[in-house]
Amino acid sequence: MNQVFRTTLNDTSIQRRAQVFTILEEICQDLEWTQSQFERARTSYEAVADWLAGSSDPLLASLHVYLHGSGALGTSIKPIGRDEFDVDLISFIAGLGPEIAPGRLKAAVGARLSEHAYYASILEEKKRCWRLDYAGEFHLDISPTIANPRCSNGGELVPDRKMRNWHATNPQAYRALFDKRAAMVPRMTQSIIAMQKDSASIEPFPIRQSVKGILRRTVQLLKRHRDHHFLEFSEEVAPISVIITTLAMKSYEMCVQRHVFADELEVLVDTIRLMPVFIERPLENGRQIYAVWNETTQGENFAERWNDEPARVQAFYDWHAKALADFEGLRDMVGLDTIVGTMKDSFGEKLVARSMNRRMEKLGDSRMSGSLVLGAGIGLTTQKAVASTPVPKNEFFGD
Repeated sequence: MNQVFRTTLNDTSIQRRAQVFTILEEICQDLEWTQSQFERARTSYEAVADWLAGSSDPLLASLHVYLHGSGALGTSIKPIGRDEFDVDLISFIAGLGPEIAPGRLKAAVGARLSEHAYYASILEEKKRCWRLDYAGEFHLDISPTIANPRCSNGGELVPDRKMRNWHATNPQAYRALFDKRAAMVPRMTQSIIAMQKDSASIEPFPIRQSVKGILRRTVQLLKRHRDHHFLEFSEEVAPISVIITTLAMKSYEMCVQRHVFADELEVLVDTIRLMPVFIERPLENGRQIYAVWNETTQGENFAERWNDEPARVQAFYDWHAKALADFEGLRDMVGLDTIVGTMKDSFGEKLVARSMNRRMEKLGDSRMSGSLVLGAGIGLTTQKAVASTPVPKNEFFGD
């Protein structure tokens, strides 16, 4: 078993890195659903599923709706500049073969949604799916799928971007694989969050998770870093979430299996570092292509568009280099002001400011209770290090 940390960490370094990782955790919590948003999305999801399942259209017999994408994986984040979360649903119809035209099946799903007065008022047609736009809260994207007779792993077929052919996919097996890898616990000499456990759920709509685990937090942080990084780009070349998620989970698995780490922050950084290793360059019809394969079925290349749009390739590598440098910097930085400044540059000023304001409120409460300490090289904290000095209560209440 290899150790990837470079130097022995003293107490000050351990506390400094713990502070960085804890702030990153708090930033992720800020990016997630509120409890009310979560409950509203769950209720809406269940109602839409019941409505679709109640269709009298023979095409929609044996219909099953389930959650997929970031909502199912537990890696959703709030988009920049708007409050609506993306909620992706699959409308799987058993008993149909690939001879049915994708457009016909999609039209049948849309017709059923249009029969509902409220759904009709918020319904929007997208290229491969139907969207129900719950303005200011979230939107539900509903994609039709059928069974893939060529996949022995329970795979499905989804319409391609041009709605002409069926495209291999396997959302449920992908989720199971991600959950399996997210549950892996790395070997560490100093855990920042002791006995941290992943609480993945296989419920129809996952329970709200309070402890996400390192892999899910890594994906959330990378997605936010990507969103902030590409704000100034006019061309839509940002790497899609499933590429980031797939590369991260493959890298995380390799890291956990092969190495011993200093702490969770080192796991996060090394997971990011190894992500490009899993971008393949196979030959296809005599041409070398880029491939990020879906391991749970055959023929689904998440990087398919890279081969027709080379700007996406360069955009990924440029962004990844910036993300790696930023997270390595956060790992090694000294001084809270410097750390916070870098986080604002990486994730957005307002997001980080909100997290720091909440942190300062907690520190104020800790000072009043007498649990606040001054750590050498890390500033005010509630975590007691060997080299720390208690901070006296502030008992000055003014005139």
